[in-house]
Amino acid sequence: MSTKRTAHIISHTHWDREWYLPYEKHHVRLVKLVDTLLDKMDLDPNYRSFFLDGQTIILEDYLQVRPDQKDRLTKFIQDGRILIGPWYILQDAFLTSGEANVRNMQIGHQDAKKYGDVSKIGYFPDTFGLVGQTPQLMQQSGITNALFGRGVKPTGFNNTVSDGDYESSFSELLWEGPDGSQVLGILFANWYSNGNEIPVDREEAKAYWERKLADAEKYASTGELLFMNGCDHQPVQLDLPEAIQAARELYPDTNFVHSNFIDYLQAVQRSLKHELSTVKGELRSQRTDGWSTLVNTASARVYLKQMNQLGQAMLEKVAEPLAAFAHVLEVGEKYPHHLFTYAWKTLMQNHPHDSICGCSVDEVHREMVTRFEKSRHVAESIVDDSKRAIAEVIDTSSFAQAGEGALPVVVFNTSGWERTGVVSIELDALRLYFRDGYTLEEASSFAKAADLSGRTLVDAMGNDVACTFEDLGLQFGYDLPDDKFRQPYMCRRVKLTFEAEKVPALGLKTYAWVKRDEEIVDSSLLVGDRVLENESLKIEIADNGSFTLTDKKNGRTYRDLGVYENTGDIGNEYMYKQPDGETPLTTNGLAAHIRVLKDTAYQAAIEIVHDWEIPGSADELLEEEQRDLIYYPHRKAQRSARMVPMQIRTIVSLSRGGKGVEIESSFNNQAKDHRLRMLFSSDLNSQVHRVDSMFEIPQRDNTPTAEWENPSNTQHQQAFIDVSEAEAGLVVANLGLNEYEVLRDGRNTIAVTLLRAVGELGDWGLFPTPEAQCLGEHTVRMTIIPYNGEGEQYGAYEQAYQFQIPWTLCQTGIHSGRIAPTYAPIRWEGEKMAFSSMKMNEGTGDLLLRWYNMSSQNTELKLNSNIPLYTFYKSTIMEVHGPSIEANAGGQVSLPTGPSEIVTIGIQR
Repeated sequence: MSTKRTAHIISHTHWDREWYLPYEKHHVRLVKLVDTLLDKMDLDPNYRSFFLDGQTIILEDYLQVRPDQKDRLTKFIQDGRILIGPWYILQDAFLTSGEANVRNMQIGHQDAKKYGDVSKIGYFPDTFGLVGQTPQLMQQSGITNALFGRGVKPTGFNNTVSDGDYESSFSELLWEGPDGSQVLGILFANWYSNGNEIPVDREEAKAYWERKLADAEKYASTGELLFMNGCDHQPVQLDLPEAIQAARELYPDTNFVHSNFIDYLQAVQRSLKHELSTVKGELRSQRTDGWSTLVNTASARVYLKQMNQLGQAMLEKVAEPLAAFAHVLEVGEKYPHHLFTYAWKTLMQNHPHDSICGCSVDEVHREMVTRFEKSRHVAESIVDDSKRAIAEVIDTSSFAQAGEGALPVVVFNTSGWERTGVVSIELDALRLYFRDGYTLEEASSFAKAADLSGRTLVDAMGNDVACTFEDLGLQFGYDLPDDKFRQPYMCRRVKLTFEAEKVPALGLKTYAWVKRDEEIVDSSLLVGDRVLENESLKIEIADNGSFTLTDKKNGRTYRDLGVYENTGDIGNEYMYKQPDGETPLTTNGLAAHIRVLKDTAYQAAIEIVHDWEIPGSADELLEEEQRDLIYYPHRKAQRSARMVPMQIRTIVSLSRGGKGVEIESSFNNQAKDHRLRMLFSSDLNSQVHRVDSMFEIPQRDNTPTAEWENPSNTQHQQAFIDVSEAEAGLVVANLGLNEYEVLRDGRNTIAVTLLRAVGELGDWGLFPTPEAQCLGEHTVRMTIIPYNGEGEQYGAYEQAYQFQIPWTLCQTGIHSGRIAPTYAPIRWEGEKMAFSSMKMNEGTGDLLLRWYNMSSQNTELKLNSNIPLYTFYKSTIMEVHGPSIEANAGGQVSLPTGPSEIVTIGIQR
């Protein structure tokens, strides 16, 4: 009898490391599961294959407890029975950076190769939506497929499916990225548990397969049907061989196979006869009713997103480029690959979709805070070592003539563009080491008596630089030399704040604090006590604390910026739900306390304080509805009549060279079950907007699709959102505020979520999460950047990206050196190109630099080196040596770059 169809049964477990249980409780269950799997494979050769959820961290977690099982585990991997990789962890796509996803793939491959072959499977079983650049990232990783459960209609859960108006004709589709890269997409249309717990009993199996085969055939384009034998934390089905044999006997016209993804994908490719639908760009479930997109995980536990933004920036945008800088200068600092791997792994352990999304129990997120701190501390240690090593080879000798007792300061710009901005450093004006015979009393007395008057800051040309000096007084400090015991000292410490101007991209600029008689004539950016103004911008503060921003380049004025909005939230960590009929509270009619906070030649700031009252929580009905497991869209709870104070302190600041206005908001949240946003009315005429995502700035519609029923249309962002029309645009950049909405209010108001406070996890049961109410102190930061219409937005994006990156400063001494006081090892130019990373390759020792084209047009990348390098070549995100790139007579290389292309260049010494 000829076989009409094949049932590919793939055994797996989807392993959320932490979620409704703390990590270690899931960890214990993981150890039991893998022990059981190894025993089963030892005893039963008919149990052919198991997919270890696409993440190699499972190997680490298991072997941490069972190191004695490594050889046994390795054997089954090398025999092809346990499939591992390609990722280190299964991450959330929209809340983790592009470079974090690249490191995830790189480290996953590195770890998998230690055991055997890497599974070239683009595995995204439960990712909460997928970014548009995924096909290009897969292709550059040598992966030609993507298997996913969310983002495209039809989708389902627990073997239920949507009906009608599908985005794809079949569960197999072509997924195309903005650069044109395509992969074969496999949608888990009946979820990744559609072959779970297969019965052995013939009567039960008959009913099971009657339903399951029909469900799979409903969407499949071929007779190769996929059945996922597993689910979240699913134990191994030990009687699966017997269940498969029972199915074979019941359905002799169907070939039941204990399969794996490699065999399944090959079978699908061989069998494709229908023309598949092509789905393009982001997969965000926009063709659904909007109630189950899980989008509001972008605002659950905002403090985690803020810590993640800083942690990612410190690794990829500060520590890696500085360590690479030090390495190529050959200043004795070897690139610390081992420390980077450890720091990245520690950070990425917070990147799974139930972790960074903030949708787990409280114990999980407490542990995440520690991991964020651990990773950042490693990054900071690398930065400290690298910056000091580089500073030692800067020629600072010219500062000896600039004034008495010169104290040089190095400003590092690790962004990809030339940068101007306000920086601060704590400087030791005098150090007295105990090793030199000083008693504590003597050292303290001398340090206190030091004369710090008559000093100013100068650049390498001897020009005065406006600077604010704050005496921090007597301080204790210590050195930790590499070759001797710790060296404690007492010092007189000062804080210098100034505007560092035109610091070269990926480079440095040196200043010195010197004793001079000249005084800098004070100037101000204040016009009265409520107006800030520089060459580019004018900001006017209104009585209610909102402000008007005028772009002096085109005369466009933006009004009613910085209004706060507060609403109730009776949803959960996954999804926001405003109480029915509620009118949002705003600060529009609330008089604010306004005063000048700072007035210097390089920066001015105004403080705005709102003394507000908001409801203290939801009413008592919410707790009852939670206990009764009422699906959150159907809840009827309202806000409590009890009011609590919420004082919000806002600092609006403008620097002399600033292209945007910076906002810092601080508040002590003592309310529950609510959402706080800041509103920026753009009054720009557009039906679409742009938003920063992974290696891409996609365009999204302001109005959702016809199927969308949720009144809220909040969405994910990373660094910024941009609303524009032909002659003007407004970019709102943020630090770790990943949720926004373009309101359908006739003004295209940009709403950025600052806080969302809820009391339960949500999903499949009742899991109280009191710490998700986020009670206590919070501080958020944003910058608002106007620009002059189409074609000018890339300059605004450059400013928004720089806002993400901390400045790095270092004190050094007077000494000769081999690099100039203003220096950069690399120079590049490329219209519409965004710089992404600079790091070293562990295997080859090559320098790797990455950019991406922010636009949908062709462009060109040009690159020069100021260090002795030999050859340039085009690489991939996996740092594979590709075609050589010839340099011209001046040492410059030029590389044509396609629309939305991610470009990696290797430099071989």
